[in-house]
Amino acid sequence: MAAAGASLLLLGALLACSAALASANFNQDFDITWGDGRGKIQDNGKLLTLTLDQTSGSGFQSKHEYLFGKIDMQLKLVPGNSAGTVTAYYLSSQGNTHDEIDFEFLGNVTGEPYTLHTNVFTQGQGQREQQFRLWFDPTKDFHTYSILWNPKHVIFMVDDMPIRDFKNLESKGIAFPKNQPMRLYSSLWNADDWATQGGRVKTDWSHAPFSASYRGFKADACVAVAGGKTRCGATVGTEGSAGAADWYNQELDLTLQQRMRWVQRKYMIYNYCTDPKRVAQGLPAECSMQQ
Repeated sequence: MAAAGASLLLLGALLACSAALASANFNQDFDITWGDGRGKIQDNGKLLTLTLDQTSGSGFQSKHEYLFGKIDMQLKLVPGNSAGTVTAYYLSSQGNTHDEIDFEFLGNVTGEPYTLHTNVFTQGQGQREQQFRLWFDPTKDFHTYSILWNPKHVIFMVDDMPIRDFKNLESKGIAFPKNQPMRLYSSLWNADDWATQGGRVKTDWSHAPFSASYRGFKADACVAVAGGKTRCGATVGTEGSAGAADWYNQELDLTLQQRMRWVQRKYMIYNYCTDPKRVAQGLPAECSMQQ
């Protein structure tokens, strides 16, 4: 009974921490990490902007590290001629065997669509790229980009529409990000050597400075504590809590799977699992199992 009581107390503390994070303030939850003043927190912590000019871009990171969670952020991307620019928004741990879950928004010339680039790294290995066009103009207004990360799935969502589901297939010998806490990072930077049409279109600095805006951050998540001794995801799962931690056991139901397939059929423009350049080397093992 004592052990059960201690587990319940720990669960309550963890869920309270998640609830506190849900009403986020950029001043409290993030640090501007580079850019020499080009990143700014405004409107009493409700808005964050990143800027890129010919001298430098800018970026920020979360003060907390997360081990599983539902992470939401509203972004409004660089408008107009954004060719050559990349707005990166991702979770990552550190080190040569790091895990990482990526959203990257590749700019384009005026009137042409952005490319939404996604990737998953496990134990330092990436090359799991899927790319999409969006079904709206991401520069006109804010839209919500979400990462649902639990022990069974990494699900990418746009305005609550699932676009990708990377499943835990460890039983088949495929690594899955589940042991390394990750911070949330974002940056706006110049990548005109590859970002737009394979680097053929360069950044037009006459349109600088370029700016992207962020608001509405929410993290229903487990937070890594000092020393990394507590892995709260496992505790939440053991207690089988409902409501506050629904994300921990969430999967795509049939309706959401159908919506994801619709997005992939209509808007996916690249899938590493169907890249003919990889065929000679053999497609990654998960490609035959992720459907």
